Amino acid sequence: MMQTRAYGSWPSPIDAELAATHDGAPGFAGFVGAEAWWTEPRPVEAGRRALVRRLPDGTEQSVLPAPWNVRSRVVEYGGRPWAGTELPDGPLVVFVNFADQRLYAYEPDTPGAGPRPLTPLSAVGGGLRWADPVLRAERGEVWCVLEEFTGPAPTDVRRVIAAVPLDGSAADDRDAVRELSDGRHRFVTGPRLSPDGSHAAWLAWDHPRMPWDGTELMLAEVRQDGTFGAARTFAGGPEESVAQVEWAQDGRLLFSSDRTGWWNLYRAAPDDSARADALCPRQEEFAGPLWMIGLSWFAPLESGLIAVVHGKGATALGILDPETGEVVDAAGPWTEWAATVVAHGSRVVGVAASPRSAYEVVELDTGTGRARVIGAAHDDPVDPTYYPEPRIRTFAGPAGREIHAHVYPPHHPGHVAPDDELPPYVVWAHGGPTSRSPLVLDLAIAYFTSRGIGVAEVNYGGSTGYGRAYRNRLREQWGIVDVDDCAAVALALADEGTADRDRLAIRGGSAGGWTTAASLTGTDVYACGTIIYPVLDLTAFGSGETHDFESQYLHSIVGPLDEVPGRYAERSPVTQADRITAPFLLLQGLDDVICPPGQSERFLARIEGRGIPHAYIAFEGEGHGFRRADTMIRALEAELSLYAQVFRIDLAGRVPTLELAK
Repeated sequence: MMQTRAYGSWPSPIDAELAATHDGAPGFAGFVGAEAWWTEPRPVEAGRRALVRRLPDGTEQSVLPAPWNVRSRVVEYGGRPWAGTELPDGPLVVFVNFADQRLYAYEPDTPGAGPRPLTPLSAVGGGLRWADPVLRAERGEVWCVLEEFTGPAPTDVRRVIAAVPLDGSAADDRDAVRELSDGRHRFVTGPRLSPDGSHAAWLAWDHPRMPWDGTELMLAEVRQDGTFGAARTFAGGPEESVAQVEWAQDGRLLFSSDRTGWWNLYRAAPDDSARADALCPRQEEFAGPLWMIGLSWFAPLESGLIAVVHGKGATALGILDPETGEVVDAAGPWTEWAATVVAHGSRVVGVAASPRSAYEVVELDTGTGRARVIGAAHDDPVDPTYYPEPRIRTFAGPAGREIHAHVYPPHHPGHVAPDDELPPYVVWAHGGPTSRSPLVLDLAIAYFTSRGIGVAEVNYGGSTGYGRAYRNRLREQWGIVDVDDCAAVALALADEGTADRDRLAIRGGSAGGWTTAASLTGTDVYACGTIIYPVLDLTAFGSGETHDFESQYLHSIVGPLDEVPGRYAERSPVTQADRITAPFLLLQGLDDVICPPGQSERFLARIEGRGIPHAYIAFEGEGHGFRRADTMIRALEAELSLYAQVFRIDLAGRVPTLELAK
């Protein structure tokens, strides 16, 4: 029997602990011999990433016990942290350990063996860092990206492709590491070797470009002694983003490029860069933004076919016939595929989710067409009737431009609200900002919708998945287009009678935290907001107060600092704090080197004494992106308490009351 209670006060079995312990997704899938391996989050184990394998009997095994944490810090966001191969005596895996950033080798099936370090420690910049490894067991080496700090500043750094001996001789000797690339580019990905081993291909780019702005596909001969010949640019450029490169079995290069305005796939002989054939020209994406080194949206098969993630977003896994351009999509309930697609023989493994299921490891047998879950299987931790039911919407923004969004109305199987009440809504602004909100089951969203608070995820102008022109809407417009688009969606929901105009909120983390703060200082749309590890001071961010990867990101989305310094001050919430009138919650990791706590502290200093209700919670041991279950529990409960106080919702003591200072 349905009960009638006010929006926001519905009792829900989806508590903060349930949402926190189910946060995160498997990633960086790969094959070791015929076995599928991947990394997996462990929120209740201090947020570490475990390395997991699927054994021949179908069971899953964690390869390394706690506290081993298989995660790289290259470009701070990390990259592919492991590689493996099958030896006569069993598997050999090489991985990056997060705590010291060293490469380790491990033979898990060898009795008594433990991980042994392959690379030395460094006292500069948090250690030598490694990512995107390629095992070359026949040479006794692993080839990968080396990130090496040369001084105390975040930008005192160089990156090259390097070869590390597997015998451990470099564990105490930096000179034993062989550098393969010439170091002329600021950023590089790991090498991809041609089937005959004669050539290596990789991606490279330089400041002030980000990898979705422009990259170069580099090609070099691999000599008999294992050194690289002179590298040449094969494809790409300042206004062309090549997001991934691989080799087909016949020795031709496969790469994704947005030269037409969409990331499509191309194929070319290594000696003929002028003739690159478009394999499936469509106005949809076959790749995405390279936020981590070693992401993969496609994988060539031995048969010559290509497994591809594609769509307006990453909505399908298909098999592309490069000769005909035909794509046959895999059947199944999954509507979102992560950028970690790998192939072995006729098998393809990826990570996928849907609005009714969290991310899980999926295997497609291209011979039979059957797709099945093989790891991290979704298991409903609560009755799925409590899950939200999203609606894919397109709204009209300023000047009639389209704004894409996912709207999650309040939903509860046993409760409704009074007929004369409209629900509160929270606009979620995603991070990046060159990113997007995927349409997947997120128990953090369900935490609110099952209590009667609606959520609207806005893929504002600048988001990925909708082509380069949509991404470029944010050129020099960060803090304007994103703010306007979020406000347009919020007000449209109110105007159409979906949301209560007086009970709108906004929240977001990282770049989404920026959009939240900029919305609170620049509009009167929202009654409150939750600002999570944000960018708040553009001038500081653009002049050395962040990491190297994004140190010149603002050049494109705000403008060159030396040319438009006033724009940096005019848009920064830290300099516009006197305009804020709405209550807010500010959440910050104290170990965050991307959006450091100093920005939050300066913002709070400008608020002090102004009578604005607010709360600040800082978390020790957390960086950019919360990973520990206890952190996420406290953060979610604090956020709900903020909305309850501002929207006058009776929670009946179900969560601790957030103390708001003035």
